Amino acid sequence: MGTSNGQPNVPNVHETAAENNGEPKAYSALYALQLRAFIDAAEDVDVDPDTIEDLLEGLEDGDGGEEVQESDLDEDLDPESLALPAHEQHSAIEESGDLDDLEVDTELIEQLKREDGAWSKEEIRKMMHHLKERGMSSFVREYVITQNIPIVKLLFAFGISLCPELRNKQPQTMLYFLRVAMSKVLHLREKLPQYNTVTDAVSLIQASKRVVVLTGAGISVSCGIPDFRSHNGLYAMLKERGTYDLDDPQQMFDIHYFRENPAGERPRPLQIYPSNFIPSPCHRFIKAIEDRDKLLRNYTQNIDTLETLTGITRVLQCHGSFATATCIQCRRHIPGTEIEKDIMEHRVPFCTVCMEAKKQGEEVRQAAFKKKAKKRGRKEWEEGSDEEDEAIPVGVMKPDITFFGEKLADDFERALEDDRDKIDLLIVIGTSLKVSPVSEILSHLPHSVPQILINKTPVRHINPDIVLLGNADGIVQHLCEQLSWELPPPVGKRLEVPSLAKSTKRTSGEMMGKTEPVRVAKSHVWLFEGAEGGKWVRDIEERSLEANAESESRTIQGRVPNEGPEAKKSRTG
Repeated sequence: MGTSNGQPNVPNVHETAAENNGEPKAYSALYALQLRAFIDAAEDVDVDPDTIEDLLEGLEDGDGGEEVQESDLDEDLDPESLALPAHEQHSAIEESGDLDDLEVDTELIEQLKREDGAWSKEEIRKMMHHLKERGMSSFVREYVITQNIPIVKLLFAFGISLCPELRNKQPQTMLYFLRVAMSKVLHLREKLPQYNTVTDAVSLIQASKRVVVLTGAGISVSCGIPDFRSHNGLYAMLKERGTYDLDDPQQMFDIHYFRENPAGERPRPLQIYPSNFIPSPCHRFIKAIEDRDKLLRNYTQNIDTLETLTGITRVLQCHGSFATATCIQCRRHIPGTEIEKDIMEHRVPFCTVCMEAKKQGEEVRQAAFKKKAKKRGRKEWEEGSDEEDEAIPVGVMKPDITFFGEKLADDFERALEDDRDKIDLLIVIGTSLKVSPVSEILSHLPHSVPQILINKTPVRHINPDIVLLGNADGIVQHLCEQLSWELPPPVGKRLEVPSLAKSTKRTSGEMMGKTEPVRVAKSHVWLFEGAEGGKWVRDIEERSLEANAESESRTIQGRVPNEGPEAKKSRTG
């Protein structure tokens, strides 16, 4: 049982609790709180159906103790309470809506308070540092396998004290609890305070030797290929036209939809198929990094193969590409050029091997029918049937791009594991980081590695050290000017993109007809041409004004008591 995106359906507590003589089953209040939090966490942390089944095991048993009615296990329970310090979890229960009149065993609360001191602050600091710098796998190897520390005790370091009902679950379920706790910590990266300016970004690029560049559809927009999620992107166009029978525009890239409708009308071939496109300045910027032996790897979510056309060799196409295609029936693998004509002319590219097998099978079957018909005296038109004709399936050649519902290639995980110990700078360009697992890359990298974001709009769920908002091409051209780098020449037909190599010294504003970047207050955020910061930028400005006003107020208050009599007289007189 699964959802359209391949995740297991997470049963609702209401749906799984059994009736008890016509009355709703009763559970421990803390159990209710933590169970709901762990179920909700399944939206962000991968979990298998067996773990969900084990997690819900016991709902029908009832352990007695302090109880809460099934009707109280509602969506109002705050999953954030899962990560509160253990001694505060009781307070969270008391304050959570419908549970405010519940009483929890005093002995249990005292136990939680004792467990809250299971680790010293220094031990917790070392454990969190290990997790942030070396990742989940290393943390599990060190503390769960090597040191053999029970997961229940490890969770105390994350401020989580499991209720008695959850402490004896299966090992894979206990590991899921730990992964939920680790994931929360890894997603709360603290900004490195020493990096804030465009000059800092330039210095980081100059000094770094192993740069990871993570790219998305935004770097190909200027090539004529639409992105997916912007207000005028591919999904918005699909929704506006309404000509496709889709509940969600993303279904256009769902593997189940493709298998059910391989011949369905699709806009993507002509709009995102890599035919006659010229790489953008962003592609050439990545090539410039590689040419200087600074590129560790380019993780691209794009399927247009423009990185390869640019000449970038250290590239991992996380979501596959049109470079090759595979038959969904016989798994035959071919170069993408063999189906390019079919795609561009809106024809379904059937597998020629499957077609030949079907043809031969039909010939054999027809011969057998004729032989039987001759013996039985059947008429020729009675031979065979439509149902029999479909007995031999014909596969469709699917471009080797990763659809929703498909697993990424193993190369992705191996590369990420290898790169996390080598990277010294991360640059994110042209992506909203909405699609997992690529969106999780940042949480798998050491928190001490500087991060630079180059994007048209803010990415609110990450915390990079320097944010450069605007048209990505203009931003990288500005950086190249500051770096004194010449972008490699564009590759492709109809080359009209000018090189930046000029002997005369001019500002970027003179060079590109654009204004210099503007800093948002005294923050780490800079606005270039085309920036769409909106409320996010306004909030930064307002917080800066409030901080300045508070600082001035403190300065004035600190100055008044130190004034001498003459100063006071002068000020009041």
